[in-house]
Amino acid sequence: MFETKRVVLELKNLHAHYGESHVLHGVNMLVHEGEVVTLLGRNGAGRSTTLKSIIGLVERRSGSVMVQGHECIQMPPHQIAQLGLGFCPEERGIFSSLSCEENLLLPPILKEGGLSLEDIYAMFPNLSERRSSPGTRLSGGEQQMLAVARIVRTGAKLLLLDEISEGLAPVIVQALARMITALRSKGFTIVMVEQNFRFVAPLADRFYTMEHGQIIETFSQSQLGEKMNMLQEFLGV
Repeated sequence: MFETKRVVLELKNLHAHYGESHVLHGVNMLVHEGEVVTLLGRNGAGRSTTLKSIIGLVERRSGSVMVQGHECIQMPPHQIAQLGLGFCPEERGIFSSLSCEENLLLPPILKEGGLSLEDIYAMFPNLSERRSSPGTRLSGGEQQMLAVARIVRTGAKLLLLDEISEGLAPVIVQALARMITALRSKGFTIVMVEQNFRFVAPLADRFYTMEHGQIIETFSQSQLGEKMNMLQEFLGV
């Protein structure tokens, strides 16, 4: 399905270190334009470190990280972001001293093609209703929506989303699933790290399974059924 689509992210033999800890051991991954790709694995497998390594938020990395055709392994994070890449960390980073809308408007526009404030409020009606509320007065789900909305306004078209459903009520998780579907329909490319397999299973086009800092298997949405026994044993899903 994606053979003719442009490669927007390619990792080759990616290694990452935190101090003396060698976390990633030669990760190889391809992501095509318009795909939703999910990294599966147990806690500590290296999934979140993979996202942080792409954007350059690890102490040391080696190998190759190609974003939109540009080699980024020596670039600082702010230059990588300017290539149209947005990272939504697990901790969200909402400012309590700013209103919902001020949080939303805080990051600069990096590239053309981002969603307008009107587009964002149409996609996230909760944020429109809470636009004047202090950022940390929003519910956990609303804060998560704000964290993602803040990125798509900047013009980033390649999104790295780290555990966006963690700790949220099922009804909010369903709203996040609708958000992912809407973003894909608008041409965004999404790489997700998720512990909630029920959330990501119907959303992702392709899955990468990680263990001990390496990719051990990759499969497509159409192969998901035949991989379920392996996933149940490997992930306990």
